[in-house]
Amino acid sequence: MSPRGIKPAPATSAPLEPGALVSAATEPAQSGDPHIESPVAYDGILLASFGGPEGQDDVLPFLRNVTRGRGIPDERLEEVAVHYRHHGGVSPINDQNRELKMALEAELARRGVDLPVFWGNRNWNPYLNDALHEAYAAGCTKLIALATSAYSSYSSCRQYREDFADALEDTGLQGVVQVDKVRQFFDHPGFVTPFIDGLRDDLASLLAADETLALADVEVLFTTHSVPTDDALRSGARDVDYGEGGAYAAQHLAVAEVVAVSALRSLAERDDVVARGLPDRLNSQLVYQSRSGPPTQPWLEPDINDVIEGLPSHGRRAVVVVPIGFVSDHMEVLWDLDNEAKQSAAEAGLAFRRSATPGVHASYVAGLVDLVLERRDGVPVSERPALTQLGPWFDVCRPGCCENVRLGFKPATAGLQP
Repeated sequence: MSPRGIKPAPATSAPLEPGALVSAATEPAQSGDPHIESPVAYDGILLASFGGPEGQDDVLPFLRNVTRGRGIPDERLEEVAVHYRHHGGVSPINDQNRELKMALEAELARRGVDLPVFWGNRNWNPYLNDALHEAYAAGCTKLIALATSAYSSYSSCRQYREDFADALEDTGLQGVVQVDKVRQFFDHPGFVTPFIDGLRDDLASLLAADETLALADVEVLFTTHSVPTDDALRSGARDVDYGEGGAYAAQHLAVAEVVAVSALRSLAERDDVVARGLPDRLNSQLVYQSRSGPPTQPWLEPDINDVIEGLPSHGRRAVVVVPIGFVSDHMEVLWDLDNEAKQSAAEAGLAFRRSATPGVHASYVAGLVDLVLERRDGVPVSERPALTQLGPWFDVCRPGCCENVRLGFKPATAGLQP
């Protein structure tokens, strides 16, 4: 449950002219209603992701794509490039998306759902333009988009929607192909269940490895990508007060609470754990990682490595890192957690575990298909699963949602214009 008990904004009261404000949407979504409960005959799925380099020669061009318009010189980009160069210049994210695409296709086939999956990236091959061309060539003109990002912020939602709009213009398919997007799925059971299972297993593993350890000696760090504080404050619907950190922080806090409570409840069913003593709740907190802005720009804190460094002074002997902000083990997980955070824990004398991301976990894949069918079938909002009081989130993003302070508003699909 959310610590603030915030509910999403109510439906817009004034009627909207169909198609006037929701760009490139299918007919039901053109109304601009927060939740679309009318069936839509989608003929394809657009799997959208961040993208990553697949060789040493790709690294700098990829990073230039990511930072386009920010004037960052190559020498500064090389500071980030070392993470990719350490892995041969290859980001794991593309292979992970190939696996996810195959898993989605298998799940769709298992359920008898005839919807092809087209994969496109924002920053590297295959690009979104490529995916739209492929979809149109296959005769698909009503697409439902799945972005590999669960939460609300500029970079995790609105930027995808802006890139959909750009790709439609670039390909000449604006007015020909329609693109809706599934709701942000941070609290969908399919996304959350893998983290619950992972935390339960990691805590049990720590206890099994050290018979003197108790759960009270362990700190659970729920981690996500840091974002600029100003952008975080503007995440989510602009007419709802989500508290400090905006919807982005509120969503993560709510999910962290669900995972912590559920994992502890699951551990209570194990005799070997109960015999060691169960606390009323786990020691846990939300932390941030992977900040990339200039030192003068405030970003969400605390940093995960700073927190790990201070844990021994609070009597902790072990730490479990749960990357609830990430859907797969891409570079921010492999480098920032499996390398830097793990090293920080070793230097602090702490036992360390890092929980798995959803990846192609069966619950996650099934949940993504559920989200597609939710929109295809027009499932009433009252029947949609959500594990926090913040959800189920909007189908159509609200006016001014997730503004980028530096760039301002650009045309975007799947949401009302500001």
